Amino acid sequence: MRWTYTLGRVGETEIKLHLTFFLLLAYWAAGGYEAGGMAGAIGAVAMLIALFVCVLLHEFGHITMARRFGVRTPDVLILPIGGVARLERIPDEPKQELLIALAGPAVTLAIAAVLYLVLRLSGGTADIDNLSPATPFVAALFRTNVLLLLFNLIPAFPMDGGRVLRALLATRMGLARATRTAATLGQMLAVAGGLAVLLSKNGNPVLLLIALFVFLGAGSEAAAVETRLAGHGLHVADMMVREFHTIPVHATLARAVELLLAGEQREFPVVDNLGRAEGLLTRDNLVRGLSQRGVGATVAEAMTPDVPFVPPTMPFAEALERLRGSGLPALPVVDGDGRLVGLLTRDNVADLLLVRRAGA
Repeated sequence: MRWTYTLGRVGETEIKLHLTFFLLLAYWAAGGYEAGGMAGAIGAVAMLIALFVCVLLHEFGHITMARRFGVRTPDVLILPIGGVARLERIPDEPKQELLIALAGPAVTLAIAAVLYLVLRLSGGTADIDNLSPATPFVAALFRTNVLLLLFNLIPAFPMDGGRVLRALLATRMGLARATRTAATLGQMLAVAGGLAVLLSKNGNPVLLLIALFVFLGAGSEAAAVETRLAGHGLHVADMMVREFHTIPVHATLARAVELLLAGEQREFPVVDNLGRAEGLLTRDNLVRGLSQRGVGATVAEAMTPDVPFVPPTMPFAEALERLRGSGLPALPVVDGDGRLVGLLTRDNVADLLLVRRAGA
């Protein structure tokens, strides 16, 4: 099941929507219907779409500032708790991360200021304590932006406040300890918030979902930073498997079974008569091919074709991103002359990182 859907692209950044965002949409529409019938539901959905645009502008505040420091943003993911712009890397200086983290809230503050000005000029009110799906459009959008701003400044990942806290702590204790400290605080706040919702008589299920996202996001951020730091300075040549078996594209699946049972290798680069990589035969490919075509079928019928290659000189972070993005357990390593020189596997990368962490 797909959990994210790509809506489009702005520059180098893909805009993605998480499936759980529709839960918030349904919840808010139901509240609008209860308060004002079909007109209320339509108004609530329109308000949420407007808020979606505000969240995107917030995230592009981060993205624009990140570009000033040479940091790319491959994608931005919209979640029920807001948006998450995925940076290609953490900026080298804590001050840069601090400015990137504050750029989003600055955009939200500017949006709220404009909406407040519209309300004042039109004679509307802006009572933050009186927020409901039936609230007039501009007033509701203003208040929600204010709440979004305050929520984002909570010192917990993946909110901006957590990144601000990490940037401030990193100036004194280094990135690794700062991340662990900020992530631990974020998870503690998420647990406290989740318990408060569960113990409340009128607990909001959306708030419980938000607490879960915060808890998981904090742990994910800490793990990602530890992995990045453990792999600092590594290249594919330092991580790849050098001793491995290949299998000809015209070989039978019976031959592939022999190779699988003969050792611990689970993924086999598929090569043509000149030894050039044509694809990858994984254990899942083999099992599926045996089930659907039998032992007499060729490897070409079961393999994954057109797999992305990685050069031995590729840095760790980029190689890991390509490996994860492929959805495969391994990728062929091909040098500048087109020769197959190694195999980059998830297991080998994990083992190397464990060793480096143990020796740190």
